[in-house]
Amino acid sequence: MGESHLPSPVSFAAFFLFFMSMALWFLPESAIAAKNADIMKRHYKFDIILQNVTRLCHTKSILTVNGQFPGPPIVARDGDRVVVKVVNHVQNNVTVHWHGVRQLKSGWSDGPAYITQCPIQQGQSYVYNFTITGQIGTLFWHAHISWLRATLYGPIIILPKRNASYPFPKPYKEVPIIFGEWWNVDQEAVINQALQTGGGPNVSDAYTINGLPGPLYNCSAKDTFKLKVKPGKTYLLRLINAALNDELFFSIANHTVTVVGADANYLKPFDADTLLIAPGQTTDVLLRTKPYLPNATFFMAARPYFTGLGTFDNSTTVGILGYESPSPIFSIKNLPLFKPTLPNLTDTSSATNFTKRFRSLASTQFPAKVPQKVDKSFFFTIGMGTSPCPQNQTCQGPNGAKFASSVNNISFVFPTVGILQAHFFGQSKGVYTTDFPTKTLVPFNYTGTPPNNTVVSNGTKAVVVAFNTSVEVVLQDTSILGAENHPLHLHGFDFFVVGQGFGNHDPIKDPPKYNLVDPVQRNTVGVPVGGWVAIRFFADNPGAWFMHCHFDVHTSWGLRMVWIVLDGELPSQKLPPPPPDLPKC
Repeated sequence: MGESHLPSPVSFAAFFLFFMSMALWFLPESAIAAKNADIMKRHYKFDIILQNVTRLCHTKSILTVNGQFPGPPIVARDGDRVVVKVVNHVQNNVTVHWHGVRQLKSGWSDGPAYITQCPIQQGQSYVYNFTITGQIGTLFWHAHISWLRATLYGPIIILPKRNASYPFPKPYKEVPIIFGEWWNVDQEAVINQALQTGGGPNVSDAYTINGLPGPLYNCSAKDTFKLKVKPGKTYLLRLINAALNDELFFSIANHTVTVVGADANYLKPFDADTLLIAPGQTTDVLLRTKPYLPNATFFMAARPYFTGLGTFDNSTTVGILGYESPSPIFSIKNLPLFKPTLPNLTDTSSATNFTKRFRSLASTQFPAKVPQKVDKSFFFTIGMGTSPCPQNQTCQGPNGAKFASSVNNISFVFPTVGILQAHFFGQSKGVYTTDFPTKTLVPFNYTGTPPNNTVVSNGTKAVVVAFNTSVEVVLQDTSILGAENHPLHLHGFDFFVVGQGFGNHDPIKDPPKYNLVDPVQRNTVGVPVGGWVAIRFFADNPGAWFMHCHFDVHTSWGLRMVWIVLDGELPSQKLPPPPPDLPKC
């Protein structure tokens, strides 16, 4: 196995400073190719440090990796081993999750706090060590404790194996575009106050593109992402939604893109003027620039798709797409600016029409290995509820209670030690139980008139399945305290979205309509507002795996659970012991 220190943390730090000065982040193939090896070991060092950053004329000290916001990219090829040493120099406990990386037999490196590891405390370090296997495209990394991912996030770029190619024409250049949220105040204080009072948290002050709000926000004209392109070229845009609590519509004025990938899986290509990306999702698109030099510039705009009942940030972040000219006297400053027309903030029809077009490539080279039969079926209701207000306290949730969220009416309670470690050493007693219900205990009209009792149960419960079990899960939205679209993320696996619809799932009429030929393969799926989605996967990765809503506020309220996949019989199907530097609680 070869060993590579390119791209190294030092080179990426310099690279990122260049990006910030130019507001442009390209990843040409020549800059990231490994040398003289098919499989490389990619080394990175992530120093978690405080950095003063100014946005919206507010300067605040934020948590960063290596002083960068957004953080540095991880670049690897399919088959490469990635080794990241994370050193925590701040008072906050920290973990890092490599979102979407399957972590085959490397669950110790998955990263969610109190699930696969205890947090990295101040002055401590931990080495994440994993191999990219059978994944090509775009993922991202982020902190996975409390709301620290508001500033701790960055792209993961996975290239094809050396001498392999994309199933589409090679792009001229590749550009990561990461959507985020910006708070003028400390977002940790925001969620801590919400959990204390039981009410909804304050919303962010702006959305961002590659950390920059754009000119529609106060004091932000200079903080604008600018993408300069050449006429007649094809650019691969790697779109990532790292926002904490919002799904986003995205469009480039007067340009159509071709969608070719999602969550590091290839898709049957299709053209789109407007995209929808939920938190935790990635989408790869080809932007074919105009064959001539247009006498104009173009907004790239993102704003939320919202289905809940609470408050939300209804603002818009924009970047600017401009064309380079061979003439040195050409300037884009005074050119007309075109703006895209985005769907209404509550346009579920546009959201649905976009997502239903996703299909796996399902080719000979990239087959869709969909489970055709099911060994274990699960029916999970997901949604909002309440928990009682503590005595002698006034709460700001519904009817004087606290907001809560749940799966099958169970609001997950984090243990004080890591679940994976407890499972591996057979020490689950007092940490978690294995009696998570396989279906809702009290059936009701899930999307109709809500029941009078909205109180959820609390517990630290897990579902246990045998190795290589074929699993089907129906995720059913509920109208308790209002129906809502929920982006559900499953760690450790990609799954196939075999069916979805509105209303209540019908176990007799709906399964015959499932797509078992070329369904999209994802790690995060939006459960439709007032509807359901059915997913299938093989439980072929031993360990303890988190499943949760990727709206961080819903995760904080308890919309989370754990899958435990037992070891198989063969040595190659068993989880190895934890590394010696695994953080301790």
